[in-house]
Parts: sequence; C-alpha cells; structure tokens
Amino acid sequence: MDQKTTDALIALRRIQRRTELYARSLAQATGLSVSQLKVLQLLSGPGAATAGELVQMTALSNASITSLIGKLEARKLVARTRDPEDGRRVVIALQPKGYEMLRNSPNPLQDHFELLFTALPEWEQSMIVSALERVAQIVDARSEITDSEPILDVGLFDEPVAP
Repeated sequence: MDQKTTDALIALRRIQRRTELYARSLAQATGLSVSQLKVLQLLSGPGAATAGELVQMTALSNASITSLIGKLEARKLVARTRDPEDGRRVVIALQPKGYEMLRNSPNPLQDHFELLFTALPEWEQSMIVSALERVAQIVDARSEITDSEPILDVGLFDEPVAP
C-alpha cells in the first residue's frame, strides 16, 4: 500500500473513531443516539414537523424516523398529535422533557464541526465537500476488502485517539 493510501485510510479511521467516541459519550450521558439528538434539535427550532419533513431534514429513511420517533415518544421527549389545521396530518412536537434533555446534552460533534467548517473560506468548504463526496463514492463501491486490511476496523473504545 502506498503512503497516500495509508494516510487517507488513517484520516478516515480518525474521523470514524471520533464519531464513535462522541456517540458513545452521548449515549452514556443522555441515553440518546446522535440521530435522536439531531431530531430533538430540529424540533426545537421551527417547532412541530411531520415524519416526512424529518426524513427530508435528516436524510434518514422513513422506517428509521418512525422507529426513532417511537423511542423518543416512549421517553416522553416528543409527542405525536393531529395537525389542528389539517386533521389528516400527524405532527411531532418537542415536549418539555425534550427541551430539558437538549439543555443537558453535550454539545454535538456536528455543531463543533459546523462552527469550524463555516469559518473556512467558501472555496475551501467546496473542496472539502467535493473530496468527501468522492471518498463516499469510493467507500460505497463494492470493492474487495479482506480481513487483512484492519485500518478501518472499529478497534477498542478505550484506545487513545491519534491527533
């Protein structure tokens, strides 16, 4: 494997690892997944939304959103109600317990990323987005990956993360 390929895989591993560590710390602190927290954040902004609107805002599947809403509803963080203006529509709204959960949740990794990313010049943002989209295409390709290439392996959660 050449050095650039190794460097690219190490960078991917660092991103993956940081994301996993954040997800784990969020789950320990709140019992929420990253997707659940994101839905709570979205509902705290403009207010109630339909499941379809949440699908569009999060890029999650209908099934994932339905399951996620069910879990949040069971914890009384959100509630499903009929839209008063159109009784055929069911809207999901954040409940007081959901607002409290948001206040007590650690700052999401995505917020930190957004803060730093939006501070970059537009040309650099475009280059990063383009490179990440290309990496996503490469990773999505159904290439032959064997067990002998462990760089993208999850690893132990108590391993130190390289800077």
